Amino acid sequence: MDSFDWKNLIDPLFYIHFDVNGIKLGIYIVLFIVFAETGLFAGFFLPGDSLLFLAGIYNRELIENILFIESDFVNVTLLSSMIALAGILGNTVGYWFGAKSGYYLYNKEDSFWFKKKYLIQSKDFFERHGGRAIIFARFLPIFRTFAPIVAGIVTMDKKKFMFFNVVSSLLWSFTLIFAGHYLYGFLLENYQIDLKEHIEIIVIGLVMVTLLPVIIKLAKKLPESKE
Repeated sequence: MDSFDWKNLIDPLFYIHFDVNGIKLGIYIVLFIVFAETGLFAGFFLPGDSLLFLAGIYNRELIENILFIESDFVNVTLLSSMIALAGILGNTVGYWFGAKSGYYLYNKEDSFWFKKKYLIQSKDFFERHGGRAIIFARFLPIFRTFAPIVAGIVTMDKKKFMFFNVVSSLLWSFTLIFAGHYLYGFLLENYQIDLKEHIEIIVIGLVMVTLLPVIIKLAKKLPESKE
């Protein structure tokens, strides 16, 4: 058995191709990561957006962990729906956790698994955008993890939270998975470009695109902190 490489933790393909003694478990790992990234505050370091985009490319491999479906469209729709459900459940757990342990989190010291500055930044983000923050945050690393927790801490109305929770999960999963699947097919058919041969570029590109709003937000705060 090969020694474990810690770099695998940030490699989406590691999770998609994950198997134990030949038994493919990729779909279960992907669903757990989506749940963990939105429901467990420790999930902020996990590869969310790039994982979903690549899941769209490898959708058949993932769905065949469970059953065989001939239709590509049904495969992609089923995968998107399952991931959306995992995201909804994750956010719900995050909301409950925030409602029950808000005081504890604000007084907890930083560790590898928890950074209070992310919680404070998410709270500012949430207060600025209200319920829409749940939708915006779903597409932003770090904020995606802490937004439902903050919603619980500030005791956002449960019905309002669940509405934005469901909408954001559906938008996030269907947009990224369908984009990955159909962009892969389009480029391969029309330009003979196989995205599977450019995984590193895809991951780096998605990370840069999703982190750009966060970087801009932090950059705007620098002049204010110097005054």
